[in-house]
Amino acid sequence: MKNISLLGSTGSIGRQTIEVAAANPDKMKIRVLAAHTSDELLEQQILACQPDLAVLSDKEAAARLCRRYHGRTEILAGEEGLLAAATYEGADTVLASMVGYAGLRPTMAAIKCGKNIALANKETLVAAGSLVMEAVAEHKVSLTPVDSEHSAIFQSLRGGRENEVKRLIITASGGPFRGKKRSELADVTLAQCLHHPNWSMGKKITVDSSTLANKGLEVIEAHWLFNMPYEKIDVVVHPQSIVHSLVEFCDGSVIAQLGEPDMRLPIQYALSWPERYPYSFEQLDLVKAGTLTFEAPDMEAFPSLKLAVECGKAGGTLPCAFNAANEEAVYAFLADRIKYLDIPYITAKVTELHKNVLRPAIEDIEAADAAARLAAIDIIASL
Repeated sequence: MKNISLLGSTGSIGRQTIEVAAANPDKMKIRVLAAHTSDELLEQQILACQPDLAVLSDKEAAARLCRRYHGRTEILAGEEGLLAAATYEGADTVLASMVGYAGLRPTMAAIKCGKNIALANKETLVAAGSLVMEAVAEHKVSLTPVDSEHSAIFQSLRGGRENEVKRLIITASGGPFRGKKRSELADVTLAQCLHHPNWSMGKKITVDSSTLANKGLEVIEAHWLFNMPYEKIDVVVHPQSIVHSLVEFCDGSVIAQLGEPDMRLPIQYALSWPERYPYSFEQLDLVKAGTLTFEAPDMEAFPSLKLAVECGKAGGTLPCAFNAANEEAVYAFLADRIKYLDIPYITAKVTELHKNVLRPAIEDIEAADAAARLAAIDIIASL
Protein backbone atom coordinates (compact mmCIF):
# COMPACT_ATOMS: atom_id res chain seq x y z
CA MET A 1 0.00 0.00 0.00
CA LYS A 2 1.37 3.39 -1.06
CA ASN A 3 0.37 6.12 1.39
CA ILE A 4 0.31 9.35 -0.59
CA SER A 5 0.54 13.02 0.23
CA LEU A 6 -0.91 14.85 -2.77
CA LEU A 7 0.37 18.42 -3.17
CA GLY A 8 -1.70 20.36 -5.69
CA SER A 9 -4.77 18.17 -5.34
CA THR A 10 -7.25 20.53 -7.02
CA GLY A 11 -5.18 21.00 -10.18
CA SER A 12 -5.39 18.84 -13.29
CA ILE A 13 -2.71 16.35 -12.16
CA GLY A 14 -4.12 16.26 -8.64
CA ARG A 15 -7.65 15.49 -9.80
CA GLN A 16 -6.40 12.70 -12.07
CA THR A 17 -4.24 11.29 -9.26
CA ILE A 18 -7.39 10.92 -7.17
CA GLU A 19 -8.97 8.98 -10.06
CA VAL A 20 -5.92 6.69 -10.22
CA ALA A 21 -6.03 6.08 -6.47
CA ALA A 22 -9.76 5.35 -6.62
CA ALA A 23 -9.08 2.76 -9.35
CA ASN A 24 -6.44 1.06 -7.15
CA PRO A 25 -7.99 1.09 -3.64
CA ASP A 26 -6.03 -1.97 -2.50
CA LYS A 27 -2.71 -0.41 -3.55
CA MET A 28 -2.95 3.34 -2.88
CA LYS A 29 -4.36 5.51 -0.14
CA ILE A 30 -4.35 9.31 -0.19
CA ARG A 31 -3.47 10.41 3.34
CA VAL A 32 -2.98 14.12 2.67
CA LEU A 33 -4.56 16.63 0.29
CA ALA A 34 -3.04 20.08 -0.24
CA ALA A 35 -4.23 22.92 -2.47
CA HIS A 36 -3.93 26.70 -2.74
CA THR A 37 -7.29 28.50 -2.84
CA SER A 38 -9.95 26.06 -4.13
CA ASP A 39 -11.68 25.38 -0.81
CA GLU A 40 -14.96 24.10 -2.29
CA LEU A 41 -13.26 21.53 -4.54
CA LEU A 42 -10.92 20.52 -1.73
CA GLU A 43 -13.93 19.92 0.50
CA GLN A 44 -15.39 17.58 -2.13
CA GLN A 45 -12.06 15.76 -2.32
CA ILE A 46 -11.95 15.42 1.46
CA LEU A 47 -15.38 13.80 1.46
CA ALA A 48 -14.32 11.44 -1.36
CA CYS A 49 -10.84 10.49 -0.08
CA GLN A 50 -11.24 10.79 3.71
CA PRO A 51 -7.60 11.87 4.22
CA ASP A 52 -5.98 12.36 7.62
CA LEU A 53 -4.91 15.92 6.77
CA ALA A 54 -5.95 18.62 4.30
CA VAL A 55 -4.22 21.94 3.69
CA LEU A 56 -5.01 25.19 1.94
CA SER A 57 -1.95 27.42 1.59
CA ASP A 58 -4.26 30.44 1.28
CA LYS A 59 -5.33 31.19 4.84
CA GLU A 60 -8.59 32.91 3.89
CA ALA A 61 -9.61 29.88 1.85
CA ALA A 62 -8.71 27.63 4.78
CA ALA A 63 -10.85 29.75 7.09
CA ARG A 64 -13.82 29.40 4.72
CA LEU A 65 -13.37 25.63 4.68
CA CYS A 66 -13.11 25.42 8.47
CA ARG A 67 -16.39 27.28 8.86
CA ARG A 68 -18.15 24.62 6.76
CA TYR A 69 -16.31 21.38 7.43
CA HIS A 70 -16.43 19.60 10.81
CA GLY A 71 -15.39 16.05 9.90
CA ARG A 72 -12.47 13.89 11.02
CA THR A 73 -9.87 15.32 8.60
CA GLU A 74 -7.56 17.87 10.22
CA ILE A 75 -7.43 21.20 8.35
CA LEU A 76 -4.24 23.29 8.27
CA ALA A 77 -3.38 26.55 6.54
CA GLY A 78 -0.54 28.60 5.13
CA GLU A 79 3.02 27.70 4.28
CA GLU A 80 3.42 25.93 7.61
CA GLY A 81 0.49 23.69 6.73
CA LEU A 82 1.95 22.99 3.29
CA LEU A 83 5.26 21.91 4.81
CA ALA A 84 3.33 19.73 7.28
CA ALA A 85 1.59 18.09 4.31
CA ALA A 86 4.92 17.45 2.58
CA THR A 87 6.45 15.86 5.67
CA TYR A 88 3.39 14.06 7.10
CA GLU A 89 4.52 10.99 9.03
CA GLY A 90 1.70 8.78 7.75
CA ALA A 91 2.70 9.22 4.07
CA ASP A 92 5.61 7.45 2.40
CA THR A 93 5.19 9.04 -1.05
CA VAL A 94 4.67 12.68 -1.99
CA LEU A 95 3.15 13.45 -5.38
CA ALA A 96 4.31 17.00 -6.05
CA SER A 97 2.00 18.65 -8.57
CA MET A 98 1.95 22.23 -7.36
CA VAL A 99 2.24 24.80 -10.15
CA GLY A 100 5.57 26.51 -10.69
CA TYR A 101 8.40 27.52 -8.38
CA ALA A 102 6.11 27.24 -5.34
CA GLY A 103 6.71 23.48 -5.40
CA LEU A 104 10.43 23.73 -4.56
CA ARG A 105 10.35 24.20 -0.79
CA PRO A 106 7.77 21.52 0.05
CA THR A 107 9.46 19.03 -2.31
CA MET A 108 12.84 19.63 -0.68
CA ALA A 109 11.27 19.28 2.77
CA ALA A 110 9.69 15.97 1.75
CA ILE A 111 13.02 14.63 0.45
CA LYS A 112 14.81 15.59 3.66
CA CYS A 113 12.15 13.68 5.62
CA GLY A 114 12.83 10.53 3.60
CA LYS A 115 9.71 10.62 1.42
CA ASN A 116 9.76 9.11 -2.05
CA ILE A 117 8.82 11.69 -4.66
CA ALA A 118 6.55 11.37 -7.69
CA LEU A 119 7.41 14.63 -9.44
CA ALA A 120 4.92 16.48 -11.62
CA ASN A 121 6.42 19.87 -10.82
CA LYS A 122 9.22 20.28 -13.39
CA GLU A 123 10.00 23.81 -12.18
CA THR A 124 11.52 22.31 -9.01
CA LEU A 125 14.29 20.71 -11.10
CA VAL A 126 14.55 23.66 -13.49
CA ALA A 127 15.18 26.10 -10.64
CA ALA A 128 17.31 23.94 -8.37
CA GLY A 129 18.17 20.70 -10.14
CA SER A 130 21.63 20.24 -8.61
CA LEU A 131 20.36 20.80 -5.07
CA VAL A 132 17.33 18.55 -5.50
CA MET A 133 19.27 15.64 -6.98
CA GLU A 134 21.98 15.94 -4.32
CA ALA A 135 19.27 15.76 -1.65
CA VAL A 136 17.68 12.71 -3.34
CA ALA A 137 21.06 10.92 -3.25
CA GLU A 138 21.86 12.00 0.29
CA HIS A 139 18.54 10.88 1.76
CA LYS A 140 18.33 7.72 -0.39
CA VAL A 141 14.81 8.33 -1.68
CA SER A 142 13.37 7.60 -5.11
CA LEU A 143 12.29 10.31 -7.52
CA THR A 144 9.97 9.09 -10.27
CA PRO A 145 8.77 11.42 -13.05
CA VAL A 146 5.07 12.09 -13.66
CA ASP A 147 5.43 14.12 -16.87
CA SER A 148 4.44 11.84 -19.73
CA GLU A 149 7.66 12.54 -21.63
CA HIS A 150 9.95 11.79 -18.72
CA SER A 151 7.91 8.76 -17.71
CA ALA A 152 8.41 7.47 -21.26
CA ILE A 153 12.17 8.02 -21.06
CA PHE A 154 12.28 6.49 -17.58
CA GLN A 155 10.60 3.36 -18.91
CA SER A 156 12.57 3.23 -22.18
CA LEU A 157 15.92 3.50 -20.40
CA ARG A 158 15.27 0.05 -18.97
CA GLY A 159 16.18 -1.25 -22.43
CA GLY A 160 19.92 -0.69 -21.94
CA ARG A 161 22.75 0.55 -19.73
CA GLU A 162 23.41 4.23 -19.09
CA ASN A 163 26.69 4.14 -21.03
CA GLU A 164 24.84 2.70 -24.05
CA VAL A 165 22.50 5.69 -24.44
CA LYS A 166 23.18 7.78 -27.54
CA ARG A 167 20.45 10.37 -26.98
CA LEU A 168 17.08 11.08 -25.43
CA ILE A 169 14.34 12.23 -27.79
CA ILE A 170 11.58 14.26 -26.16
CA THR A 171 8.37 14.58 -28.14
CA ALA A 172 6.24 17.73 -28.33
CA SER A 173 2.71 17.98 -29.66
CA GLY A 174 3.50 21.38 -31.16
CA GLY A 175 0.55 22.90 -29.35
CA PRO A 176 -2.36 24.77 -30.95
CA PHE A 177 -0.11 26.93 -33.17
CA ARG A 178 2.02 24.25 -34.79
CA GLY A 179 2.89 25.25 -38.35
CA LYS A 180 2.24 28.97 -37.85
CA LYS A 181 4.92 31.56 -38.54
CA ARG A 182 5.95 34.10 -35.94
CA SER A 183 4.14 36.87 -37.84
CA GLU A 184 0.89 34.93 -37.48
CA LEU A 185 1.13 34.80 -33.69
CA ALA A 186 1.02 38.52 -32.92
CA ASP A 187 -2.70 38.67 -32.17
CA VAL A 188 -3.54 35.19 -30.91
CA THR A 189 -5.99 35.12 -28.03
CA LEU A 190 -5.96 33.37 -24.68
CA ALA A 191 -8.88 31.19 -25.79
CA GLN A 192 -6.85 30.02 -28.78
CA CYS A 193 -3.87 29.23 -26.52
CA LEU A 194 -5.99 27.19 -24.15
CA HIS A 195 -7.49 25.08 -26.94
CA HIS A 196 -4.85 22.35 -26.91
CA PRO A 197 -5.37 19.74 -29.63
CA ASN A 198 -4.57 16.68 -27.47
CA TRP A 199 -4.14 17.34 -23.76
CA SER A 200 -6.38 18.63 -20.97
CA MET A 201 -4.13 20.58 -18.60
CA GLY A 202 -4.08 23.60 -16.32
CA LYS A 203 -3.99 27.08 -17.86
CA LYS A 204 -0.36 27.87 -17.10
CA ILE A 205 1.08 24.68 -18.55
CA THR A 206 -1.25 24.93 -21.57
CA VAL A 207 0.12 28.39 -22.41
CA ASP A 208 3.65 27.05 -21.89
CA SER A 209 2.84 24.23 -24.29
CA SER A 210 1.71 26.73 -26.92
CA THR A 211 4.98 28.74 -26.70
CA LEU A 212 7.12 25.55 -26.41
CA ALA A 213 8.57 27.01 -23.19
CA ASN A 214 7.24 23.87 -21.51
CA LYS A 215 9.37 21.72 -23.81
CA GLY A 216 12.43 23.76 -22.89
CA LEU A 217 11.69 23.21 -19.21
CA GLU A 218 11.34 19.49 -19.94
CA VAL A 219 14.79 19.39 -21.55
CA ILE A 220 16.27 20.89 -18.39
CA GLU A 221 14.27 18.44 -16.26
CA ALA A 222 15.54 15.50 -18.35
CA HIS A 223 19.13 16.69 -17.93
CA TRP A 224 18.81 16.41 -14.15
CA LEU A 225 16.56 13.36 -13.92
CA PHE A 226 18.69 11.18 -16.18
CA ASN A 227 22.14 12.72 -15.68
CA MET A 228 22.30 13.38 -19.41
CA PRO A 229 24.30 16.17 -21.11
CA TYR A 230 22.26 18.66 -23.12
CA GLU A 231 24.05 17.64 -26.30
CA LYS A 232 22.38 14.22 -25.98
CA ILE A 233 18.81 15.54 -25.57
CA ASP A 234 16.75 16.39 -28.66
CA VAL A 235 13.17 17.57 -29.22
CA VAL A 236 10.91 16.43 -32.07
CA VAL A 237 7.35 17.53 -32.78
CA HIS A 238 4.89 14.63 -32.83
CA PRO A 239 1.37 16.06 -33.35
CA GLN A 240 -0.54 12.89 -32.41
CA SER A 241 0.91 12.67 -28.85
CA ILE A 242 0.95 8.87 -28.98
CA VAL A 243 4.73 8.38 -28.78
CA HIS A 244 5.52 10.07 -25.48
CA SER A 245 9.32 10.05 -25.88
CA LEU A 246 12.13 7.81 -27.06
CA VAL A 247 15.65 6.65 -26.19
CA GLU A 248 18.22 5.93 -28.90
CA PHE A 249 21.02 3.50 -27.98
CA CYS A 250 24.54 3.24 -29.35
CA ASP A 251 23.65 0.30 -31.61
CA GLY A 252 20.95 2.30 -33.39
CA SER A 253 18.01 0.76 -31.54
CA VAL A 254 15.30 3.27 -30.60
CA ILE A 255 12.96 2.31 -27.77
CA ALA A 256 9.80 4.32 -27.17
CA GLN A 257 6.80 4.29 -24.85
CA LEU A 258 3.40 4.75 -26.49
CA GLY A 259 -0.01 5.40 -25.00
CA GLU A 260 -3.12 7.51 -25.20
CA PRO A 261 -2.61 11.23 -24.43
CA ASP A 262 -3.89 10.66 -20.89
CA MET A 263 -1.90 11.68 -17.81
CA ARG A 264 -3.40 8.93 -15.67
CA LEU A 265 -1.01 6.35 -17.13
CA PRO A 266 2.24 8.18 -16.18
CA ILE A 267 0.70 9.15 -12.83
CA GLN A 268 -0.07 5.50 -12.07
CA TYR A 269 3.38 4.33 -13.15
CA ALA A 270 5.13 6.99 -11.05
CA LEU A 271 3.22 5.71 -8.02
CA SER A 272 3.40 1.98 -8.79
CA TRP A 273 7.10 1.82 -9.76
CA PRO A 274 8.97 -0.53 -9.66
CA GLU A 275 5.77 -2.54 -10.22
CA ARG A 276 3.13 -2.15 -12.91
CA TYR A 277 -0.52 -2.20 -11.87
CA PRO A 278 -3.42 -3.18 -14.16
CA TYR A 279 -4.74 -0.06 -15.92
CA SER A 280 -8.42 0.80 -15.62
CA PHE A 281 -8.64 3.59 -18.20
CA GLU A 282 -8.61 3.85 -22.01
CA GLN A 283 -6.03 1.65 -23.73
CA LEU A 284 -4.10 2.51 -26.90
CA ASP A 285 -5.57 1.17 -30.13
CA LEU A 286 -2.85 1.44 -32.79
CA VAL A 287 -5.26 0.99 -35.69
CA LYS A 288 -7.47 3.75 -34.36
CA ALA A 289 -4.41 5.95 -33.72
CA GLY A 290 -3.53 5.78 -37.42
CA THR A 291 -0.56 7.59 -38.94
CA LEU A 292 2.16 8.88 -36.62
CA THR A 293 4.29 11.78 -37.86
CA PHE A 294 7.37 13.66 -36.68
CA GLU A 295 8.93 17.01 -37.57
CA ALA A 296 11.53 19.46 -36.30
CA PRO A 297 10.42 22.26 -33.96
CA ASP A 298 10.34 25.80 -35.40
CA MET A 299 12.79 27.68 -33.19
CA GLU A 300 12.13 31.00 -34.94
CA ALA A 301 8.39 31.00 -34.36
CA PHE A 302 8.81 29.56 -30.84
CA PRO A 303 12.04 31.00 -29.43
CA SER A 304 11.26 30.05 -25.81
CA LEU A 305 12.40 26.47 -26.46
CA LYS A 306 15.84 27.54 -27.68
CA LEU A 307 16.24 30.12 -24.89
CA ALA A 308 15.32 27.64 -22.17
CA VAL A 309 17.87 25.11 -23.44
CA GLU A 310 20.55 27.82 -23.66
CA CYS A 311 19.81 28.78 -20.04
CA GLY A 312 20.02 25.13 -19.04
CA LYS A 313 23.42 24.77 -20.69
CA ALA A 314 24.68 27.91 -18.95
CA GLY A 315 23.59 26.43 -15.63
CA GLY A 316 23.75 28.14 -12.26
CA THR A 317 20.82 30.39 -11.42
CA LEU A 318 20.01 31.22 -15.06
CA PRO A 319 17.40 28.45 -15.50
CA CYS A 320 15.71 29.68 -12.32
CA ALA A 321 15.61 33.21 -13.75
CA PHE A 322 14.13 31.92 -17.01
CA ASN A 323 11.43 30.03 -15.13
CA ALA A 324 10.56 32.98 -12.89
CA ALA A 325 10.33 35.41 -15.81
CA ASN A 326 8.25 32.96 -17.81
CA GLU A 327 5.85 32.42 -14.90
CA GLU A 328 5.31 36.16 -14.43
CA ALA A 329 4.87 36.69 -18.18
CA VAL A 330 2.36 33.84 -18.52
CA TYR A 331 0.33 35.07 -15.53
CA ALA A 332 0.29 38.56 -17.06
CA PHE A 333 -0.94 37.08 -20.34
CA LEU A 334 -3.61 35.10 -18.51
CA ALA A 335 -4.71 38.39 -16.90
CA ASP A 336 -4.88 40.07 -20.37
CA ARG A 337 -2.10 42.52 -19.47
CA ILE A 338 0.31 41.63 -22.27
CA LYS A 339 0.23 40.14 -25.77
CA TYR A 340 1.21 36.59 -26.61
CA LEU A 341 4.56 37.44 -28.21
CA ASP A 342 5.47 39.53 -25.16
CA ILE A 343 5.99 36.27 -23.25
CA PRO A 344 9.24 35.22 -25.01
CA TYR A 345 10.33 38.88 -25.19
CA ILE A 346 10.09 39.23 -21.40
CA THR A 347 11.96 36.01 -20.66
CA ALA A 348 14.72 36.97 -23.11
CA LYS A 349 15.16 40.43 -21.54
CA VAL A 350 15.20 39.08 -17.97
CA THR A 351 17.71 36.34 -18.71
CA GLU A 352 19.89 38.78 -20.64
CA LEU A 353 20.11 41.05 -17.57
CA HIS A 354 20.51 38.24 -15.02
CA LYS A 355 23.77 38.00 -13.03
CA ASN A 356 24.38 34.26 -13.05
CA VAL A 357 25.63 32.42 -9.95
CA LEU A 358 27.23 29.23 -11.24
CA ARG A 359 27.32 27.15 -8.03
CA PRO A 360 24.20 28.29 -6.21
CA ALA A 361 23.09 27.51 -2.69
CA ILE A 362 19.38 27.55 -1.92
CA GLU A 363 19.69 31.21 -0.86
CA ASP A 364 21.08 32.07 -4.31
CA ILE A 365 18.17 30.26 -5.97
CA GLU A 366 15.65 32.16 -3.86
CA ALA A 367 17.38 35.49 -4.59
CA ALA A 368 17.51 34.74 -8.33
CA ASP A 369 13.83 33.86 -8.40
CA ALA A 370 12.86 37.04 -6.58
CA ALA A 371 15.10 39.29 -8.70
CA ALA A 372 13.90 37.78 -11.98
CA ARG A 373 10.27 38.24 -10.98
CA LEU A 374 10.84 41.89 -10.12
CA ALA A 375 12.62 42.43 -13.42
CA ALA A 376 9.78 40.75 -15.32
CA ILE A 377 7.16 42.78 -13.49
CA ASP A 378 9.02 46.01 -14.38
CA ILE A 379 9.15 45.03 -18.06
CA ILE A 380 5.46 44.07 -18.04
CA ALA A 381 4.56 47.45 -16.54
CA SER A 382 6.47 49.22 -19.32
CA LEU A 383 4.74 47.42 -22.19
